[in-house]
Amino acid sequence: MNKETFIVELKKLGIKVNSTQMKQFDQYYNLLIEWNKKINLTRIIKEEEVYLKHFYDSATINKVIDLNKVNNICDIGTGAGFPGIVIKILNPSINVTLVDSLEKRCIFLKEVIKKLNLTNISVYHARAEEFARDHNEEYDILTSRAVASLPVLIEISVPMIKIGGYMIALKANVDEELNNSNNAIKELNIKLEKQEEFDLPVEKSKRNILLFKKFSKTSKKYPRKFDKIKKNNL
Repeated sequence: MNKETFIVELKKLGIKVNSTQMKQFDQYYNLLIEWNKKINLTRIIKEEEVYLKHFYDSATINKVIDLNKVNNICDIGTGAGFPGIVIKILNPSINVTLVDSLEKRCIFLKEVIKKLNLTNISVYHARAEEFARDHNEEYDILTSRAVASLPVLIEISVPMIKIGGYMIALKANVDEELNNSNNAIKELNIKLEKQEEFDLPVEKSKRNILLFKKFSKTSKKYPRKFDKIKKNNL
């Protein structure tokens, strides 16, 4: 996906980007490639693939929610900033919190924020379930992209969401994970409000976005501690 196609496809999502935002995406890409030589941020490095598989893919959150009505978002397991930094670039007024367990990635994220002159965006170096215990019912939306299995993700994420707020998971294949999530969905009193399945433009790889709504307070036994949370690849 070249930059012109990126702009066209964003318009189809209801997103209009200006020259400042496109300059920020260009800076973001250059920093990603520069830092990727020092630390493992992504296996995708070709510009057209980054614009498709990272930038555009992160923006597809617009398929399930109107971000103009959102005050704050927390992106757990953000990695190199997907979808959190992409959301921030496209929606400058939203307060964004990025959480990642690897300190080197957090240093990279802070450098991106500085170079792109982003404001009202914070980076936390922490394990997701530990961060969750200190940020109960704080966020309108919690996002995650290719992070952990869905049952684990639900247990970690839901305690951080305000009642009436949403958890949004961006994944590839989800059928088996959804089947395995029935107990977590019931115990944490959330509902799958929308499942958007689609193909990425150009290469036509499968994507899913799951939108869960939270209806009540979360039991104090959540989130539980997990020995290891495996991050998936998209």
